[in-house]
Amino acid sequence: MLYQINVASQHYVFEDLKTLLAKATPERSGDQLAGIVATDATERVAAQMCLAEVPLQQFLQEAVVPYEEDEITRLIMDEHDADVFYPISHFTVGDFRNWLLSADATTEKLAALKMGLIPEMVAAVSKIMRNQDLILVAKKCRVVTRFRNTIGLAGHLSTRLQPNHPTDDLIGISASILDGLMYGNGDAVIGINPATDNLQNLTELLKLLDHVIQEYEIPTQSCVLTHITSGIQLANKNVPIDLMFQPIAGT
Repeated sequence: MLYQINVASQHYVFEDLKTLLAKATPERSGDQLAGIVATDATERVAAQMCLAEVPLQQFLQEAVVPYEEDEITRLIMDEHDADVFYPISHFTVGDFRNWLLSADATTEKLAALKMGLIPEMVAAVSKIMRNQDLILVAKKCRVVTRFRNTIGLAGHLSTRLQPNHPTDDLIGISASILDGLMYGNGDAVIGINPATDNLQNLTELLKLLDHVIQEYEIPTQSCVLTHITSGIQLANKNVPIDLMFQPIAGT
């Protein structure tokens, strides 16, 4: 399906929904390298204006990644709740933005709506919102998690302590942990990006974090951001793991 709009005496055509979403995205170096960024600010605004007129229903009919080719797309589409989506099914992306910013979009309604949305709908509406809009909507969202402590309560800010070291030296990492804790950081997680994925090295890092948290009774959790397959191997060996980590498409 073609998407088109006239802006500043120019006629812009976007060949599909994936292209439209890419062109409507704020400029980023990664998109430039991938060759999918808008050619200039005018085309970006045109794409955002065009995107605002796209019905939310279209995202269910035109998958950005084909259903037949991608397991994640299949999972998302198969779990989509049409009944939950129904009250906003007549919205365009622009209508959805306006509703999110209205007093009618309460924390409770947003929580109830989540299974009626798919990620592309959320991504689309974020691309036509200002930073102030995003902050206002985010303030209505509540994601409360509990493990060794509770994160996500209103009026509370949690931070990650990231004591990385170029060679994963335990003394250097310990010094960074101490430094960060003295600044009051780390109540969200003490998370290390390891220099290597060597299992023995990962084991030592996890045992260090576990010892510090247990010894000083720190209300936080730990994570070594290795591949989830390595995390599973370590868990099977009874290495102390709080949180496992796996990026999806770089996020």
